[in-house]
Amino acid sequence: MIFNSIIFVGFYAVFFVLYWFVFNKSLKFQNLLLLAGSYGFYGWWNWHFIPLLIGYSLFNYLLGFYINKAPQQLVKNILKNAATIIGIGLLFYFKYTNFFIESFIDLFKKFNIDLDIHTINIILPLGISFYTFRTLSYIYDIHKGKIQPVNDWIVFFSFVAFFPSLLSGPIDKAKTLLPQLSKKREVNYLMAVDGSRQILWGAFKKIVIADNLSPITNNAYDTYHSLPGSTLLVCAFYFSIQLYADFSGYSDMAIGIAKLLGFEITKNFDYPFFAQNIAEFWRKWHMSLTTWLTDYVFTPLSIQFRDYDKIGLIMAILINFTLIGIWHGANWTFVLFGVLHGCFYIPLILKGKLNKKKKPNLNQVWPTGIEFMNMLLTFALVSFSFILFRSDNLSQAAGIVKKICSKSIISFPILITWYMIPVISIFLLAEWFQRNAQYTLQIGFIKNNVIRIGLYYFVLLAIMVFGATGATQFIYLKF
Repeated sequence: MIFNSIIFVGFYAVFFVLYWFVFNKSLKFQNLLLLAGSYGFYGWWNWHFIPLLIGYSLFNYLLGFYINKAPQQLVKNILKNAATIIGIGLLFYFKYTNFFIESFIDLFKKFNIDLDIHTINIILPLGISFYTFRTLSYIYDIHKGKIQPVNDWIVFFSFVAFFPSLLSGPIDKAKTLLPQLSKKREVNYLMAVDGSRQILWGAFKKIVIADNLSPITNNAYDTYHSLPGSTLLVCAFYFSIQLYADFSGYSDMAIGIAKLLGFEITKNFDYPFFAQNIAEFWRKWHMSLTTWLTDYVFTPLSIQFRDYDKIGLIMAILINFTLIGIWHGANWTFVLFGVLHGCFYIPLILKGKLNKKKKPNLNQVWPTGIEFMNMLLTFALVSFSFILFRSDNLSQAAGIVKKICSKSIISFPILITWYMIPVISIFLLAEWFQRNAQYTLQIGFIKNNVIRIGLYYFVLLAIMVFGATGATQFIYLKF
């Protein structure tokens, strides 16, 4: 069940009515409905993994109490490490077992040794990367004394399985979502309108932008041997826009769906293609993941390596981004993707510009020449790295890069749907002029009802007329 499907619309309509008009008198019953709805939403994909989700929730629910009550810091550390081992261990088993088996077999093949070892038929549970990190944040914050364990098991289980962000995030920390689950929620008209707008904009990005670019980029990567470098270069840029529209579209829809239920969840994107360097890009891209890793991985590492000055900072960055790459999937392309982005940081670290943030000029209509060139350079670097992200293996990625660097780069691109260029241009222009808003369609400042509602209908009409047919899966569901 995905957000852009008729099945989900029906499910959510029934759930919404029950949530606000039947179970709204009792917080406990409302949370029970939320929990049951989350399990139903998850079980629609594969009900066999509901026991795993329940068991993992129960384990961390009980462990939170033990960590909080442990009399000695040593015991607290042991229990926290146990939570890490279990959580990462499950993630490792489902996501990386076959990857390491295949890598082990390939290593021995280089020495002409054939091992009688076979991969295992493992189904990757949807959302496991997201709910694992969400739950670990709960355990880590209890261990640090930042929060107290939750007494109400319904609240905690709902936190882990919260269906708007269960499958592809955002990764809400315990201190963000748990307090909202623990207090009574009232219907907020302005919040509901805002959420509906955000869902509409997320659907536009997914259905009109991402889904129309998907067949173009898929064809390019499937037939890259026969395409000129110019076509592959255009498709590399296309894929960057596709990935952003697809993933941020999901995030917008998740945030909007949560708002309609009375929740404010974590913002995940902040117009990343207007970043002027790679550090700023990652402060704006998949923000819930980068914030999580900054808090629980990069900051502890940078403190541990502080005696090594800039070398220590580079080491912390490289480890952090290698983990980002590995988190995305069991493929050497993702590992190299993470390492490459870590390397992109090195010039900033050496120049002492890692943490320098430019204050936005709210009255600036257009970027300056230098700002525009910095944006283009950052976008080019990111698009280059996304060749690794999109490729099935390192051989395909190398072949595409080789083609782009060949003489065929000066030929005219073929098999490109050119009408998408003005569509993308209008889309990016709209994002630029709304870059100070939470999302592009947040136009409540327009007081004229006719103009404002007209814009909503225009976006809806664009979805109906130009949107790709059929409910296609979001890219990040496989992570």
